Amino acid sequence: MTSKKVGYAIAIIILLFLGVFDYFLPNQNQKVSSQASTQNTNQIVMTTSTVTTSTPTANTKISEPISNALNRVTKKSFGLYVTPKNSPVSPEKFTGYHTGVDFETLPSEQNTDVPIYAICDGTLTVKEYASGYGGVAVESCKINNADVTVIYGHLRLSSITPKVNENLKAGEQIAVLGTGYSTETDGERKHLHLGIHKGKSINILGYVQNKNDLGNWINAVTLLR
Repeated sequence: MTSKKVGYAIAIIILLFLGVFDYFLPNQNQKVSSQASTQNTNQIVMTTSTVTTSTPTANTKISEPISNALNRVTKKSFGLYVTPKNSPVSPEKFTGYHTGVDFETLPSEQNTDVPIYAICDGTLTVKEYASGYGGVAVESCKINNADVTVIYGHLRLSSITPKVNENLKAGEQIAVLGTGYSTETDGERKHLHLGIHKGKSINILGYVQNKNDLGNWINAVTLLR
């Protein structure tokens, strides 16, 4: 092969090599660009997810346990310290910090049935006669995603229609109030005592002796507003 032909062959080989290199180089750049775009997309998704999960949850608003509930809280509110001497009702048998909220009845309701309703979706766990209450029902449910037990006191026991372990819906009628100053209310006036105890354990105490123990209970009025 002459030197001229060898020169031509070398030139062709160089041109071919440069063409192949230029072909692959933009593809590599395209791959890098694509990877960078994917990384940015993942970062956006992660950021969005973080914002979503950190959004605070609003407090649960419970259903009214009795019609026109807030206007009925006129005597014993949550946490009130009661003794037979300073009590807003007479006669008074108890001493301690009130763990629930009392919803009073009107004079016109003394001889009529006053319906009581479930404040949340849950399960009826207790219906019985209890000292200090007369008829009492206890519902297990969740409020603000936390387990609670709800005590409905001073009910006519025979009027508690749901069965134990039966599911309840918020707003569903549970019973009617017992007749005032009778065995149906264990001698108490006609009213609803509503207590909300934190956790799954059943505690129907209407009063505690240590103020710090009120931390185990929830003020129903704050959830009704």
